[in-house]
Amino acid sequence: MPASLASQVADLTIQADGPATRLASAWLARQASEFEVPASEVDRLEMCLNEALANIINHSAPVTLKSPIHLVLQVECHAGTGTATVTVSDAGPRFDSTLASPHNRPASLAEAKPGGLGLLLIRSFSDHLGYRYSNGHNHLKFGVRWASADE
Repeated sequence: MPASLASQVADLTIQADGPATRLASAWLARQASEFEVPASEVDRLEMCLNEALANIINHSAPVTLKSPIHLVLQVECHAGTGTATVTVSDAGPRFDSTLASPHNRPASLAEAKPGGLGLLLIRSFSDHLGYRYSNGHNHLKFGVRWASADE
């Protein structure tokens, strides 16, 4: 990222459904690439975003699913490091995923059950995770860091 562009922000509003999840993933990949986030970090962000959106779609009340989900990507680069953060805001029931206990990893494929590993994946793929609840909305924030080649 050029030194003159220390901070860049993009946002997107989507509905809580499968087609919108694919749209959000494509948007994130395109914007992050434009902001010169390394491809490996974009992959990590996409994994977290897809898990966060799946959790909203699968665990929210039907009324909540009619409310839009707002996404914000913020990329900063300075002092030899880069940071990309995604904030996912939804009108679902209050749920602080930073305090929730993730399911344990299965010891074998035979013990594995579909679902339940979303929080574990988000925690594993992100470098930082935050949450706040305000004005009736959950705001989940996750991000990645990398060494900047421009400094």
